[in-house]
Order: sequence, then C-alpha cells, then structure tokens
Amino acid sequence: MRAIYATDLSAASEAAIQNETCLECLGRIGVDTIHLVTVIPSNVHAGMPGMNFSKRREQGLTRYQNVMEDAGFDTETHVVRGTPHRRINGIAEAEKADVTIIGSRGQSPLNNRVIGSTARNLARTTVVPLLVNRIERSTDEPDVLREHLFQRVLYATDFSENATRAFDAFQYLRHATQEATLVHVESPKDATSEADPAEQLASLADTLSQWDIETNVEVRRGDPAEEILDVEAAVTPTTTLVGSRGQSRMRRLLLGSVSEDIIAQATGNVYLVPPPRTA
Repeated sequence: MRAIYATDLSAASEAAIQNETCLECLGRIGVDTIHLVTVIPSNVHAGMPGMNFSKRREQGLTRYQNVMEDAGFDTETHVVRGTPHRRINGIAEAEKADVTIIGSRGQSPLNNRVIGSTARNLARTTVVPLLVNRIERSTDEPDVLREHLFQRVLYATDFSENATRAFDAFQYLRHATQEATLVHVESPKDATSEADPAEQLASLADTLSQWDIETNVEVRRGDPAEEILDVEAAVTPTTTLVGSRGQSRMRRLLLGSVSEDIIAQATGNVYLVPPPRTA
C-alpha cells in the first residue's frame, strides 16, 4: 500500500511521524511506501525576509524520511507550492495512493474540537481514504492521543453503499484490529425499513469474528452524529471508521453532515473512506 503523509513540519506533525507505535500500525495494515508531502502556501514567496521555506522544508522532510526508512518504509519526499489540500490530493492521485494521513490537533477550547483547515478541506475533498491522526493540544511538546491506530475500531453505518465501502476497509485494517464496536443510529427522519438493524449488525459482526476480532453491536435512536459521538466517548476506540458521501459535482466529494460532524468532533482518530475515484 502507498500512503501520502502530509506534514506542515509543526510539532504536532512531528509527534505523529516520530511515534514508533503509529508507524508500526501502518506497517501492519500493509503500508510499505510513504510519500512525505509538505506544501508551501501560494502567498508565501521566497523573496520574503526570513522565508527560505523550500530549503527549510526539504531539511525537515529529510529528517522525517530517515525516521520512516529506519522503520522499514520506502520513502519519497515532495516539497510543492499551492493550496495544501489540492496539492495533497493531486499527489495522492498521481502516485495512486491508497491512503492519506494527516496529523490534527484535538480539542480547541475556543472552537469545540474543530479540526484545522487543511484537515477539514482534505476530509471534504479527499480522493482516497483519509486518516486524521489526533494530536494533543495546548502543549509545546504534543503527543498522539491514541497511538494504537486501529487496535479498537468504532464503525458507524447506515447500511448505505458508502458505509459498506468503509466496512470493506476491514479487509486490511483487521491485521491491526483486536476489537470493534458496530453502531447504527435510527433517525426519526429515516424511512421505515423491513430489515432489522440488529440482525444486519450481527451479520457484520460474524464477518469480523472470522478474523478473531472481538465485536460488540449497538442500535441507537436519535441524531446520528450525536449518538455516534456518544458511543465514541463511552467505548474510547482508537479510531472511528466512517464512509463519506459524494453530493456535488461542483465541489467533488462533499462530506455529508454526519461524517463532517464526526471527523470534526471525534476525540480520537478518524478513518474516512470516500466514494470511488470515479464518483
């Protein structure tokens, strides 16, 4: 598997890249090649006083490259200029990446757990699965919040095609997963279905049990995002797995409101699976 690892060379990014357990988890799910990417914003120019960004970022990426190569990954570096999420997505497409990874600070005391703009824009436009790796906030020496990335997974489903595509990610995540909680939320707005959601979740749980993953299921009723976040708070998964939904040709792969709320407000890591590239 090929991964795009986006970094702004901040302390938060370094915390994730330098974390041996996080890197080991990526290796377990099959990642063997990593493209380290940093983007110099278009409005930053080389001639600006003290702004030798290209050289500084190349030096920073070389340091990270050494860490990842020591961990056993084939690693390439990319220093590019432009709008961060667009350039990151462009490289992901060009390199036929299987996943994009970005570190993001956790709760914001001012904005109630709002993720950074690049992570948010990637979540809305990503062309490949996106792992948002939560980093501690309000500290000069941050660390990742939950370093065993896929050890305990919370999978949220509405049984749609997009949710099924996200569940398919267990084909490779299972190599690092020990426990899973499967949750479906019945919304008052949903049309009545003849299918029993508990039975549908039980069927998915049977699949995971064949891979020796200990699984629990929950059916709730209420606002989907609120209920899923409530389950996350109760079971403290290392990663929440969700699918996103393409809604607009003009803005490509816009997140549905539920997925957007989860990726913005979840306490732990989030693994977001978008529709296929052809969507």
